[in-house]
Amino acid sequence: MGFGQGINAVLHAVAEATYGITPASGFKKLPFVSHSMGEERPLIEDDQLGFGREGLEPSYDVATNDGDIVVPVDIAAFGNWLKGFFGAAAVTGSGPYSHVFTSGGAALPSFSLETGHPDVPAFSVHYGAVVNQIRIAMARSGMLNATISLIAQGESAQTTSSVAGTPTAQQGPRFAQATGVIKRDGVALGNIVSADLSLSNSLDKIEVIRPDGRIGGVVPGVVQAALRITARFNSLDLLNAASDGTPVNLDEIGWTNGPNSLKFALPRVFLPRTKRTVTGPGGILAEFNCQAAAAPGGHKIIATLVNAVASY
Repeated sequence: MGFGQGINAVLHAVAEATYGITPASGFKKLPFVSHSMGEERPLIEDDQLGFGREGLEPSYDVATNDGDIVVPVDIAAFGNWLKGFFGAAAVTGSGPYSHVFTSGGAALPSFSLETGHPDVPAFSVHYGAVVNQIRIAMARSGMLNATISLIAQGESAQTTSSVAGTPTAQQGPRFAQATGVIKRDGVALGNIVSADLSLSNSLDKIEVIRPDGRIGGVVPGVVQAALRITARFNSLDLLNAASDGTPVNLDEIGWTNGPNSLKFALPRVFLPRTKRTVTGPGGILAEFNCQAAAAPGGHKIIATLVNAVASY
């Protein structure tokens, strides 16, 4: 038996045909940076009186398995997480393929995610996992990662062998931070220092009474999309949009890598009026915490991934 090492940890994922039921095949091996998944059952202190100061045994509370997986925003594997957040994409093209994901679907897919440590060995499956949030930080340099927040129904017991069989590895080069762009009506916004894109399905847990203490599922709530922009103050353009309440069309927030690209579109984004504080002799920054809205009959978020993968 060896010692578990993060460098050898593995993540295998498969879409579930039935919520909470792990399929026997179809797993993919996906890249990841870190994860905090795992079922927890906290203890409740006993409240009975009359048995002395030592007290009695605690009881177990309900089971929860909420956590984050940090993944690279790459050409191939990231499409699985987009499918988890949006649902199935509309695919066009014959290679490269254009996968168009839109928000607001009535139902979301669930996944079984196996995390494992082959060194020990030890493997467990987080089943009934549904994507609640995707958060991506944009910067001038550094690695481009996304934080995927999930709500799972439960976790299987640890075993010494993987249930994934021989998974299909799905990995591609990362999109680079240096290729990022934010466009308004097709024109790149200048002097953006950093940006944080946050998308949420506002999942509501179905907390029912059942003998295993686990949830019965999740229900999608209102889709939320927020964009926090930090910009160098050199123009009144964004400030005027914030002051008059006019929504702006951010038709491209994304990255490219050769013929491959990932682009988010937020057709109607409202900007709040913001301060322009002066803290010293240097440049002045303006920070906008923007919120997206959907036009009647439209979508709040549209994500387009172009790559060589035929389907997810």
